[in-house]
Amino acid sequence: MGVMKRFEQRLEGLVNGTFAKVFKSEVQPVEIAGALQRECDNNATIWNRERTVVPNDFIVELSAPDFERLSPYSGQLGDELAGLVRDYAKQQRYTFMGPIKVHLEKADDLDTGLYRVRSRTLASSTSQSPGDPGPATPPPGPAAPPAGGGYGYPPRAVGDGPAGAPPMPASPPPGGRPNLAPVGDRPPAGGPGPLPSTQVRRWIEINGTRHQISRATLVLGRSTEADVRIDDPGVSRRHCEIRTGTPSTIQDLGSTNGIVVDGQHTTRATLRDGSRIVVGSTTIVYRQAEG
Repeated sequence: MGVMKRFEQRLEGLVNGTFAKVFKSEVQPVEIAGALQRECDNNATIWNRERTVVPNDFIVELSAPDFERLSPYSGQLGDELAGLVRDYAKQQRYTFMGPIKVHLEKADDLDTGLYRVRSRTLASSTSQSPGDPGPATPPPGPAAPPAGGGYGYPPRAVGDGPAGAPPMPASPPPGGRPNLAPVGDRPPAGGPGPLPSTQVRRWIEINGTRHQISRATLVLGRSTEADVRIDDPGVSRRHCEIRTGTPSTIQDLGSTNGIVVDGQHTTRATLRDGSRIVVGSTTIVYRQAEG
């Protein structure tokens, strides 16, 4: 069973009880969960063949209306989201520098239904709690940040891409600065070299219709010249472009109304299986699978 599915099942009891009215807000917990997974992927730093470090302290910024709905339950929701990050890290063989925490904050510059995720790596001088077993528990590593310094949240604008690599360790690994690697390109623990290549099938779903992605780029828009035509007055003639790769991305092409990816207004975003793209009043679901 996938990490996201288990998270959704754990939420079912909460939705039927305490959170029943809260989840009627525009921002849905599953959207936030997907954003936290992407935050880990986008800020994963390879220290050596057996250790890839990701952020462990997350801030989820919400609009004032959404924050007012969710803040009374922030403790329970934060625990569930932290558990999802822990499960996802174990699946991806990521490690942390300290305990995982997820906080909710109000952002007056966000409209209802929009959110923003920031993250940082906070080192801990003590070992992880018993709730963080397995690969998510880091081996002995760099010490906590020096006094007077500390790791800070980098500024992020709504829809910005990765804020950059997590902070450098006090004593970086031999060879200087750690290298960032896209998800799926990490070398195996047993030795150097790339993972065996696998064929990835990609497609999008629009109003129940599946459109295969069989080229490096796929242009979506209202024009008949677009690779996939969307008959929607809120869609520009050449609205956006999906670029396949590891990972795949979507790029706005200077459209009038922009794009929203997994709840965030953006001009460029990383796509993962299940990502929801909104152009005009049309929702597009991005899908990918191996084999």
